[in-house]
Amino acid sequence: MKLAELAEATATQIECGDPEMEIHACVGLEDAGPSDISFLTNPKYTSLVSATKAGAIFLGKGTVIGRDDLAILRAEDAHVAYALALRAFNPEPEIEPFVHPTAVIDPTAKVAGDAAIFANVVIGPGAVVGSRARLMPNVVLYANAAVGDGSVLHSGVSVREDCEIGRNCIIHNNSTIGSDGFGYARTPGKKWLKVPQAGRVVVEDDVEIGANTAIDRASIGDTRIARGAKIDNLVQIGHSCTVDEDALICAQTGLAGSSDIGKRVILAGQVGIAGHLKVGDDAVITAKSATSHDVEPGKTISGIPAFDNREWLRSTAAYRKLGEIAARLRKLERKVLGEE
Repeated sequence: MKLAELAEATATQIECGDPEMEIHACVGLEDAGPSDISFLTNPKYTSLVSATKAGAIFLGKGTVIGRDDLAILRAEDAHVAYALALRAFNPEPEIEPFVHPTAVIDPTAKVAGDAAIFANVVIGPGAVVGSRARLMPNVVLYANAAVGDGSVLHSGVSVREDCEIGRNCIIHNNSTIGSDGFGYARTPGKKWLKVPQAGRVVVEDDVEIGANTAIDRASIGDTRIARGAKIDNLVQIGHSCTVDEDALICAQTGLAGSSDIGKRVILAGQVGIAGHLKVGDDAVITAKSATSHDVEPGKTISGIPAFDNREWLRSTAAYRKLGEIAARLRKLERKVLGEE
């Protein structure tokens, strides 16, 4: 691909370099060669630019690298430009419609003629598979499950009864959509009585769900993952939760039942959310934090229990000095008591 074509595909401007230069791939700074393009967004990697053998680089506004032998594509956001370039060099393969002979499809299911159904797929009664959808080996759709147009379910994914997957979703290996919520009532005899989980899970359009993630069906109503949400591997989303548009949930996060996660919220790795809480739009909860209270929109919180991130940073800095502070207090106490 010529540099000029790449600039058009990534909505960037050629600041220097030959528009006819051929670019073959997007590669990291350390591994790039003369026919590759790389990118710089994090200042901590600036030192790598001086040694890179890349032929071109994406740079954001105001970034200066001190090299005049590199072609530069100037971007609003260099990381977004790099992602667009990767997509240009690695387009999604065309769908080749087929049904593998080992697939088991109930006669009442509706499967689009241009879908791709791989080996050992099971599609239950009343299930629906949309146009250009791909069900990879060993995917299981229970009765009345639905998969929207253009969605991809990787091997081992299970979509339980009555649950819906929207259009252009990606669900990675061995995830379960619509497993029973963890709902039990304690009887007078102190035994656990299972509460029927009669609801469902609705995953809206353009959602991506990582591997080995479980999203529980509601006891009544819906567990809902809204348009554009991105969910990492090994995430647990409890029954009746709502994850709103463009939220980002990182690995090993757990949401207890009836959690309400707002638009564009970021939950970093291993975050815990107690049940029946609301995390407001644009809030951020940093890694290994847990909250047992609602979180205001736009807040960044940290710790267990989580509180304002800036206060938490000051507190952790003080915590590291507690041993020294305690020693100084003991010394002062001895002085006051006349023991020194």
